[in-house]
Amino acid sequence: MKKISESAVRRLSLYLRLLQEADAAGAETISSGQLAERGGTTSAQVRKDLSLFGSFGKRGLGYSVHELLGRIRDILGLQRHWRVALIGAGKLGSALFSYRDFEARGFEIKAVFDRDPEKVGTALGGLTVRADEEMDRALREEAVEIAIVAVPGEAAQHVVDRVVKAGVGAVLNFAPVRLKVPRGVTLRNVDVTLELEGLSFALNSR
Repeated sequence: MKKISESAVRRLSLYLRLLQEADAAGAETISSGQLAERGGTTSAQVRKDLSLFGSFGKRGLGYSVHELLGRIRDILGLQRHWRVALIGAGKLGSALFSYRDFEARGFEIKAVFDRDPEKVGTALGGLTVRADEEMDRALREEAVEIAIVAVPGEAAQHVVDRVVKAGVGAVLNFAPVRLKVPRGVTLRNVDVTLELEGLSFALNSR
């Protein structure tokens, strides 16, 4: 497959949500203009994004909501379930675990780990928080494919190194540091502080 930009993938995720809303409302077709208006982009951008993956819809008739929904889910790899591990069961990790939409979208948290003895052995949802020492073996046994890292910044790189060594192919990092992963491993960083600073700049520039 040709290399697709991260921004294009993010727009596909947005189109997916808009299509799910349209499907729930009983719509059978949707136009590029409607997707653009609801998604804050242009009709040309919608058509360009979709054309990266083949031919969709018919000129003048728009797109079949059901068909396009299925195609985008397939493109994003959401026609299957992904095995996920959560590393860090503190306040942030616990909040992430409680976000039930993960499972609804096919992301199943199979294991939770923490190095705090007071958290190890406690219940988090339907799982028991496991000790940090168990992580390397358990990641392999559970065939984990995605790791969510919600640990302090100073511990994050070491955790990610272990995760990668255990065969995990993708990491979603919430620690406020830039991490390094080898070629072939996908890393996404979510830095809430950076986003807040961006909002601060926007407000301060008015």
